[in-house]
Amino acid sequence: MAELALTARLNPSAADARRGVVRLHPEALTALGLREWDGIALIGARRTAAVAGVAPAGTPAGVALLDDVTLSNAGLREDATVIVAPVTVYGAKQISVSGSVHATRTIPAATLRQALLGKVVTVGDTVSLLPRDLGPDISSAAASQALSRTFGIAWTTELLTVTATDPRGPVSVQPNTAVVWGAGVAAADDTGRTPATAGETASFDGAPRGAAGGRGAAVRETDPLITVKDLAGAHSQASKLTEWLSLALDEPELLKTLGATPHLGVLITGPAGVGKATLARAVTAPRRIVELDGPTIGAAESGTRLREVAQAVADIGSGQGGILLITDIDALLPAQAEPVATLILDQLRAAVAEPCVAFLATTAHPAGIDARLRAPDLCDRELALALPTAAVRKSLLEQLLRRVPTAELKLEEIAARTPGFVVSDLAALCREAALRAASRASKEHTEPRLTQPDLLDALKVIRPLSRSGMDEPAIGSLSLDEVGDMVETKQALTETVLWPLRHPDSFARLGIEPPRGVLLYGPPGCGKSFLVRALASTGQLSVHTVKGAELMDKWVGSSERAVRELFQRARDSAPSLIFLDEVDALAPRRGQSGDSGVGDRVVAALLTELDGVEPLRDVVVLGATNRPELIDPALLRPGRLERLVFVPPPDGAARLEILRTAGRAVPLAADVDLAALARTLDGYSAADCAALLREAALTAMRRDLDAADVTAADVATARTRVRPSLDALQVESLRRYAETRGQPSGNEGRYL
Repeated sequence: MAELALTARLNPSAADARRGVVRLHPEALTALGLREWDGIALIGARRTAAVAGVAPAGTPAGVALLDDVTLSNAGLREDATVIVAPVTVYGAKQISVSGSVHATRTIPAATLRQALLGKVVTVGDTVSLLPRDLGPDISSAAASQALSRTFGIAWTTELLTVTATDPRGPVSVQPNTAVVWGAGVAAADDTGRTPATAGETASFDGAPRGAAGGRGAAVRETDPLITVKDLAGAHSQASKLTEWLSLALDEPELLKTLGATPHLGVLITGPAGVGKATLARAVTAPRRIVELDGPTIGAAESGTRLREVAQAVADIGSGQGGILLITDIDALLPAQAEPVATLILDQLRAAVAEPCVAFLATTAHPAGIDARLRAPDLCDRELALALPTAAVRKSLLEQLLRRVPTAELKLEEIAARTPGFVVSDLAALCREAALRAASRASKEHTEPRLTQPDLLDALKVIRPLSRSGMDEPAIGSLSLDEVGDMVETKQALTETVLWPLRHPDSFARLGIEPPRGVLLYGPPGCGKSFLVRALASTGQLSVHTVKGAELMDKWVGSSERAVRELFQRARDSAPSLIFLDEVDALAPRRGQSGDSGVGDRVVAALLTELDGVEPLRDVVVLGATNRPELIDPALLRPGRLERLVFVPPPDGAARLEILRTAGRAVPLAADVDLAALARTLDGYSAADCAALLREAALTAMRRDLDAADVTAADVATARTRVRPSLDALQVESLRRYAETRGQPSGNEGRYL
């Protein structure tokens, strides 16, 4: 058998960290007769196995790049010699792993298998929960989300030990592999569970306990790692839930005396990753809890779903009492329920009716659950968790980094730049920053220390999880100061959008409500969307964007529901900005369309949300259009889009600023006079000016692919290709509309 002696070095790639992938030079793979993603044996102080990958360009042929866990598994130090050889890897029928008490009691077997899928392991190996997402047809998204739901923020640093495999020797984890917690492997039954003594099920730490749920169930009786004190931003919800549990489970006679039933069912709602299950686990820590993973059970057949729920209900109602927790219950009991849902609900009612039993359920989609779940005899109470504010995000960052060696950090700045982030997003941000700090420490051979630039660099690649299929809260990198000219327009936007957020005390002192909405209107290409991006970045706002008639849906009620969900997301992520681009297509004049009334209903929904019973706090609606006369007049009255801001075509001074901004990265020759050029561009919009410099650069490339700068001749040639796009009649019409509204029109006569 071919084998090579190579120098083992630490892999600096963050993408490979702790994933069990060994990077080899293509020549080494060829010499071993291997292809990428084949299994290999590594022989150092001990023998282990891993997956072979192709090393990045520039890696010496005699070097093998290993992550720190794989180095440890082979018993090697960096720069030691490792023997690499081909090895036969079998698909595992079953493997057994051990881990921390918290991991073994919270991570179900199905989620564990997802995290280890595709990894090659041997008995005694240390493996991480970081999913292998580098090979073909291997996706880590589902595993990462499942781990965040079940294990919270600590899953990225958890390390497990492989205690047994079937068959023996190097094995790979397959979709049909039974992955179990424990010290050894026994034959699995057809559900993938390991049988134990009759009448008992092996607990996650190896100790026997009473029968509990199967593939999605877990029983806990000890405190979690996260306590109520760690629940930044959710202390009021935790206090309320603690009080409810205390009355229902500890003092039921008091409730009966007052004529109230002691049963308790609570639905905990909030965006994905905000910490709903963590809240439930922290509050119920001193009590016995049976936990079911909704997505895991919901993916099974109807009969299996019913058996899993019935088994958990039987366990919780066996006389010991406790709490039944179902996470992401929308996956188990969706709104369009199957017939088995009725039987599942009957089982849950039976559990809630038992003395000293409480029922908790979590969901990120409260509108997508079976309506019967909210019946008085099931979930008669509801707790809502909102997206964390800037102050809460700072507290969460402090908790996430409390055990991390750091330099002086300005967490207020990071918190201000992360609107829309939940705790799982912040954990991902800290992990990305840690990978950058580890890579730097490895290269420079310095003490590992997390710095402010590490967090800022991580912000460039970590975005908040998408809260819908339509938009994602995000901010830009521009600021209003970078917007050339438009002094009056910028001042109007600052007064309408930024002042209410920065100086709410002034509005309260003067006894006035801040404006709720702004309409930006002006000719196409004059920077309306550009202004919105700069405004959002300046105010550190979470932006929810809807373009044109994106909310329109042919199904009755769907468009109105989309409007309600849009405004609810904006409230949850406040301070936020709802940007309705091309609002004339979204809210046209009512009674003039042939779309079966969909447009009229959308306008009515918008009016209700803007000026309805539920107030908009720290949420500003900003619309943009070049046809303001087509918008329904009711949308423009005070209390709605009450402030109309005209974005005029750029004059000579504004065009010069635009050319300077667009030309920052363009090497212009000395003979290019931007001031003179700006004076000759009457009729050009901001987009036209940027396009002119772009075309001039392309002209220079056509002249010479190795051209070092853009000359005046290139600009002159580009002038023949890029023509002004502003329509004089439309500009005049918009100016007159601005004058009728009492708005400054600016640049009078410029394009007439």
